[in-house]
Amino acid sequence: MVGHDKIGGSSENGHEVRNLRVAEYVRMSTEHQKYSTENQSDAIRRYASQHGLTIVRSYIDSGRSGLNIEGRSGLRQLIADIEGGEPGFSVVLVYDISRWGRFQDADESAFYEYRCRRAGVRVEYCAEQFENDGSIGSDVQKVVKRRMAAEYSRELSVKVFAGQCRLIEMGYRQGGMAGFGLRRELRDEHGRPKGLLGRGEQKSIQTDRVVLVPGPSKEVGIVRWIYRQFVEARNDEKAIAAELNDRGIFTDLNRPWTKGTVHQILINEKYIGNNVWNHVSFKLKQKRVANDPTTWVRADGAFQGIVDTTLFDAARKIIEARSYHLSNGEMLDLLRSLYKRTGLLSGLIIDEAEGCPSSKAYQHRFGGLLKAYKLVGFTPDRDYRYIEINRALRRRYPSVVADTIAGLERAGGHVQRDTLTDILTINREFTASLTIVRSFQTQAGSLRWRVRLDRGLLPDLTIAVRMNRDNCAVRDYLLLPSLDMDRHFLRLKEDNALWFDAYRFDSLGPLFEMAERVSIAEAA
Repeated sequence: MVGHDKIGGSSENGHEVRNLRVAEYVRMSTEHQKYSTENQSDAIRRYASQHGLTIVRSYIDSGRSGLNIEGRSGLRQLIADIEGGEPGFSVVLVYDISRWGRFQDADESAFYEYRCRRAGVRVEYCAEQFENDGSIGSDVQKVVKRRMAAEYSRELSVKVFAGQCRLIEMGYRQGGMAGFGLRRELRDEHGRPKGLLGRGEQKSIQTDRVVLVPGPSKEVGIVRWIYRQFVEARNDEKAIAAELNDRGIFTDLNRPWTKGTVHQILINEKYIGNNVWNHVSFKLKQKRVANDPTTWVRADGAFQGIVDTTLFDAARKIIEARSYHLSNGEMLDLLRSLYKRTGLLSGLIIDEAEGCPSSKAYQHRFGGLLKAYKLVGFTPDRDYRYIEINRALRRRYPSVVADTIAGLERAGGHVQRDTLTDILTINREFTASLTIVRSFQTQAGSLRWRVRLDRGLLPDLTIAVRMNRDNCAVRDYLLLPSLDMDRHFLRLKEDNALWFDAYRFDSLGPLFEMAERVSIAEAA
């Protein structure tokens, strides 16, 4: 309930403090109407009125995610005004902890509050049932609330991703422009067409869906001409782009054609009707990463294609064959030369470069662009090492499962493995799932692990294999019973609570002992 006593304390002579100048901060993403900026502001103003406070400044972030501070101009301006000195107020009123932010690192949320407090301005959460007075009780509740806010975003992200995957497999388009020669068509919940969406337009009804359909016949004809020129006339992308520009034809963005824009048409499966998604991830506003093709979500034949599949396959073979005659050294020399000319590298820069194999060719030859970058001495601004670590752990997973099953069977246990879910049924008595947990380092150099507990399949036991600092060897094992775990994730440090040590082991011996069969006579 908003309005419980928190700020209206007493001064040294026992009189209640009145007419304190305060600011309000409100934030809304797209979550729920109760978090609209208007509703937050109304609640804050009622709170201020009940406590004799005067709101002199308002800072607003409308339609902004709370996962990080980037793009939140309201919060950034608030902190800048406070740290700039003489902001004109001594307290910031916020509706609740989640409106301050759903930062994935709870310490980040505390850090921004600390910056305000260090400058002499206190943050007060109007709808929370505690006073933000620096006491142990309030600090503990803030930590819990911050973790809950972060966990909400993580759980929501998992649900949204699963829903998007399902829609892709059903043939619906998820985000992005249609592309030259195609259009986005809006359909209702029964699949009936409602009309075409223009550039920048979005659906307004949640149950509506979007599919790709052929665009104007002139554009469709140009796309098919591009493929014929490339496959049959053997003209390269640069020559095709030059002819399109000479004819006064522009791209779907009303720009001149380039080698790269032609190349993208030649390699995109949407032109043969395939719905492919998850090429790139940007979950929870963290680092944008290029995903391994094995993780892509696809539905072949979801749309009406405008290019013959045979022609598309022929174009892809031509593109792939370009680098076959080049040795690894020659390909790297071309990439190194490009890096020296441009000062940086990306898939688009490679595709636009004259006389250089395509980015796809480097991916196939060297097992990924990042490996090719490393070989020529280029390090991207973002740290992509964890992609390689995750790939290595995925390759390791089958052998870890096999070794676990072998150990259980050597102990006399009987193991059944579900090929779809990898759930192990041991002695027909209990189930277990196995997960490999990579380590990561904080800025201070401490190790952290994030263990995912499968609350969907609900195994009786989660076997978490924690990796060491370099993620190249096993550090220890956690045998986590579902009955004692009520969360989707565990965030672990090197040293955890004493109760947690009961689940930690240096080997899987205790698990094997659980599966061991002992005769009744011997037990007696």
